[in-house]
Amino acid sequence: MKIHIFTFNPFSENTYIVSGDSGTCTIIDPGCYDSAEFEILHSYVQLNNLRPSKVVLTHAHLDHVFGLKRCLDEYDVSFFMHDAEKPVLDAVEGVASMYGVICEAVTAPHKSIDPKEGIEMGGDSWRVYLTPGHSPGSVCLHHAKSNQLIGGDVLFRDSIGRTDLPGGHHKTLLDSITDKLYVLPEDTIVYPGHGPSTSIGYEKRNNPFVRG
Repeated sequence: MKIHIFTFNPFSENTYIVSGDSGTCTIIDPGCYDSAEFEILHSYVQLNNLRPSKVVLTHAHLDHVFGLKRCLDEYDVSFFMHDAEKPVLDAVEGVASMYGVICEAVTAPHKSIDPKEGIEMGGDSWRVYLTPGHSPGSVCLHHAKSNQLIGGDVLFRDSIGRTDLPGGHHKTLLDSITDKLYVLPEDTIVYPGHGPSTSIGYEKRNNPFVRG
């Protein structure tokens, strides 16, 4: 299992590609803002002989979906997100105009992520945790075999996701972290939507917003 990280767009968002021995890969939170950034992602796919099989969104905020339409068009794949994120995705064009940036609307229907079923990425099974608070349908993706978690904007190194955006709720976010993430093994590596990776153990001991 390989996780490759890109940092894209004016919000310094982390986009991930998960690949395995099968040669298929999953693109997570495609934040590539323009053609130049998309070419960085596309070149990685080509140079590593990968075949994108799906796009997965941890949540649908603007900075995580700049490149969604381009990826769907280029690779002819479906995208997955929690149903509660649909209103968030539907609003991205208007939100983009407020920030003075452009984000293409996505009209293709999504496939629903079901935490009870998990999701296949990189030829292996990942568990899905519904972790609202930053966004209504935020999810975290956990690969138990390697103790790796792709966490979106729920938990950062020494910080947590903001809760002042529409659909955000501070206590709900804290509950998501303590009830869903802090019960994972302490050596679980956390790959967040922004900033450097961290671990569950480190955050339980050091995070000033929510201690274990």
